[in-house]
Amino acid sequence: MKNIIGAKPGPAGAEVRFLTVDEESAGQRLDNFLFRQLKGVPKTHVYRIIRSGEVRINKGRAQAETRIEVGDVLRLPPVRVAARSEEGATPPAPPRDFPLLHEDDALLAIDKPAGVAVHGGSGVSFGVIEQLRTARPSAKFLELVHRLDRETSGILLVAKKRSALTALQDQFRERETGKTYLALVEGDWPTAKKVLDAPLAKYLLPDGERRVRVVAKDHADAMRAITLVKVLARFSLPGEKQPMSLLAVTIKTGRTHQIRVHLASAGHAIAGDDKYGDFERNRALQKTGLKRMFLHAWRLQFNHPADGHRVALQAALPPELASLLPPATLTETSRHD
Repeated sequence: MKNIIGAKPGPAGAEVRFLTVDEESAGQRLDNFLFRQLKGVPKTHVYRIIRSGEVRINKGRAQAETRIEVGDVLRLPPVRVAARSEEGATPPAPPRDFPLLHEDDALLAIDKPAGVAVHGGSGVSFGVIEQLRTARPSAKFLELVHRLDRETSGILLVAKKRSALTALQDQFRERETGKTYLALVEGDWPTAKKVLDAPLAKYLLPDGERRVRVVAKDHADAMRAITLVKVLARFSLPGEKQPMSLLAVTIKTGRTHQIRVHLASAGHAIAGDDKYGDFERNRALQKTGLKRMFLHAWRLQFNHPADGHRVALQAALPPELASLLPPATLTETSRHD
């Protein structure tokens, strides 16, 4: 429970609130924290007040993905909380169980399907975490450890304890985890091109959609991003002559859209990528059976937050992607270390 350290009257009975973050809430994303504080407020409105700067952390602007810390002082603007039954209120997420790769007292790992957001917001009413919470009403704590893009399938970690969440997030932040993806890209990837070290920066399209691009090191918003690439196979999709490369991609930093932007900027966009790939090429790929982006969170290694032992997880390629690979390629991929 948060400590209200001040309040100012607002319109229609609403008021500005100032909250101090306690240990129980530390480590949460700002948007997730606000969803719980502002129950009944549509998530689209929550994101709007964050983007507009009406929500402040220690008097400064913040982003939805900002992690709140113990002692942070949050300013919440006046908002009208709608009754659940009113039009526009966010309905509860339907319960859904996802394929489990691992579960113990501290955490669970699921095999997230493509097309499902990890959490609600930005036009999405609910995601994996909201559906898991509905499916497990007795769970006292369920929080995302990290994120995957909506169209990316594969391993996703969820913490079942606050201590596990902070310990795992520290590992991600300090690059102590091993995160490897499978990506099918256009063209013949050069074998010698193994390291992509190019800064990235976020920007907005005219319609407000968020994108990421490679920028110079001295760019004001530059964030260092390092991606390691290994070629697993080269082949052409059924009915095509154009070469494709299957890559094992390991990220040493976890920037938004990092793999997608790094590979596309190198001239080898991920097959089916609707943001950084080629629209006409993606339409042609659909005729081969590729209906989604070919990016899969394949392997993940981390130290268990309870006893420190190394955990190694692997999620097999989903059928809609595995069916596109030559049998020999799929066999070699499953054996690859």
